[in-house]
Amino acid sequence: MIPESNTQATELLQKLIEIPSYSKEEVNVSDFLVSYIEAKGYAVSRKDNNIWLMSPGFDSSRPTILLNSHIDTVKPVTGWTRDPFTPTVENGKLYGLGSNDAGASVVSLLFAFFYLTQQPQTFNLIFAATAEEEISGKNGIESLIKELPPIDFAIVGEPTGMQPAIAEKGLMVLDCTVCGKAGHAARNDGENAIYKALKDIEWFRTYQFSDSSELLGPVKMTVTQVNAGTQHNVIPDKCSFVVDIRSNEKYTNSEILTEILKNVNCDVLARSTRLTSSATPLDHPFVKRAKELNLKPYGSPTLSDQALMPFQSVKIGPGDSVRSHTADEFVLVDEIHVAIDLYVQLLNGLKL
Repeated sequence: MIPESNTQATELLQKLIEIPSYSKEEVNVSDFLVSYIEAKGYAVSRKDNNIWLMSPGFDSSRPTILLNSHIDTVKPVTGWTRDPFTPTVENGKLYGLGSNDAGASVVSLLFAFFYLTQQPQTFNLIFAATAEEEISGKNGIESLIKELPPIDFAIVGEPTGMQPAIAEKGLMVLDCTVCGKAGHAARNDGENAIYKALKDIEWFRTYQFSDSSELLGPVKMTVTQVNAGTQHNVIPDKCSFVVDIRSNEKYTNSEILTEILKNVNCDVLARSTRLTSSATPLDHPFVKRAKELNLKPYGSPTLSDQALMPFQSVKIGPGDSVRSHTADEFVLVDEIHVAIDLYVQLLNGLKL
């Protein structure tokens, strides 16, 4: 890649950091990106706070690759020692809210798009900067996909150290409730809802789904919240608890939920079954290209917009996930430069 692209990408990320873009509040950063990209001579489409552009000469007879990352951020945590919206570069580190998650991916994918669409390719490219990823919102990528032509493959930009996550665990959260009967704790009356819940909580702790994944391991179920009781001398008549479930590609969330309902006595309500697991096979052309470049495919336990994509995808981007959602978030400037170059190497001339 030419050095000018690296410089422009870093400068663009600095401008993005200056614009607050919390989930559902991305309108200003979307406005800015539309103006920026149109000034480059590209036609930009928009739905709500999602924007996208297609490669010139888009041909529906060719396969289509989506380059996607998100423009929303979480709110700054306590502990920042600098203004989260004032980008600063110190010792090669670019500080600012959303620099690592996922601004560096946004600008790296965009400049890779600019470069790749200037070369003859056997595929179409779509670049999409989307909203509400941090909250898995319905007005983000899930809404945008309905507006796009059929997608054959996607690259999702998230901080992975530019290693390809070819599989990703899904997520399902359950709200579980057990009812008992109130009574005085000093007597043997009432029915303790906590004690009734213990059997189901133990089941969630110990049950193993039979099919494990080579990349993602087993389905993981964790009770993360428990709430019961009103005061010390009253037998609790209700106990509620929350279960965090990370699925592998061997099961749909609906299949997992069906199995749970067969085995527990509590009332179970799934907040959503839409955040599914994903996996792209090792013989996929993109994965094979990645291995040729000495990258190491792996399975990711954390969630991204991959969970809402009904087509094969790989999560790969500059930065490190341990920096996400932290005080004094940063990305290395060199990571952006490496990412642009590596995206180009991975995609240029690729045949799906």
